[in-house]
Amino acid sequence: MFRWGVLSTAKIGREHVLPAIAESANGVVSAVASRDPSRARDLADRFGAPHAFGSYDELLESDAVDGVYVPLPTAQHAQWAAKAARAGKHVLVEKPLALDAADIAPLIALRDARAVLIAEAFMVAYHPQWSTVRDLIAAGALGKLRQVQAAFTYHNVDPANMRNRPELGGGALRDIGVYPVVAASLATGREPVRVQAVVERDPRFGTDRHASVRVDFGDFELSFYVGTQMAARQAMLFHGDAGTLELAAPFQAGIYDQARLDVFDRKRTQGAVHRFPGVNQYRLQAEAFVRAARGEDVQLFTLEQSVLNQRVIDAIFRAGDSGGWERV
Repeated sequence: MFRWGVLSTAKIGREHVLPAIAESANGVVSAVASRDPSRARDLADRFGAPHAFGSYDELLESDAVDGVYVPLPTAQHAQWAAKAARAGKHVLVEKPLALDAADIAPLIALRDARAVLIAEAFMVAYHPQWSTVRDLIAAGALGKLRQVQAAFTYHNVDPANMRNRPELGGGALRDIGVYPVVAASLATGREPVRVQAVVERDPRFGTDRHASVRVDFGDFELSFYVGTQMAARQAMLFHGDAGTLELAAPFQAGIYDQARLDVFDRKRTQGAVHRFPGVNQYRLQAEAFVRAARGEDVQLFTLEQSVLNQRVIDAIFRAGDSGGWERV
């Protein structure tokens, strides 16, 4: 079994990723590190991990860990991914991997030089609903794709939460704006060429709390909004000249809602529903990562894809400042 270590006791690890690793067919939670040793021990005991460390460096030095999961605050992702790679560990890093696309190039160099796997944790890339969306679009179920619409919002005004702290990389675009862009690329195999955006910042926190974005993919457009101080919503719709396809839970399937695709023809008189019961995209992500780390031919979300996605987020921030179109 692949022995996982986790850097920090962050909520996403506690509630989603570590339970998925514990349920996976090829991995176990072996070690937990926290600046608070008691918190590390408590979480380690919860998942039956034999090792708990009072510092992240101690875990990286441990021979009881094959790879690490990094759910630290966004501003620390690239730093600790690099440290883990230098320690010879495979690394799964929570999204977003970096604050700027330029920060990912050193990780690609480390990956290649140290022969370790480094991947950004876009769990949506492993959910079969997205391969189904891709296949349906490629097969012409929607005709010519013209428009994609998406939304991702939640309500969080806690000043201590990292999502409201700019020095930790907080804000809507980095936290959830990455999802519509990644999903549109995964579904179509296309990459954006330019963006336009209105970005609203919170006067208290300094973070971007709302963004309305247009993304030009060349032959279709993605329009989406994200917000951190709005009622919770997730939606994504693909609209062609021959039909539509809508996802009930595009990003947090099984948590926000059950995964379901509704496909309709041009007149909305005939349709099909695709369901995906019992799928845990976090487990599929963990298992795929381990298989890839062992040298199997597995399709992962690569660092090269991370660069492309981060360039879009960088361009959205520029567009929010300039008020015009910005090249990706």
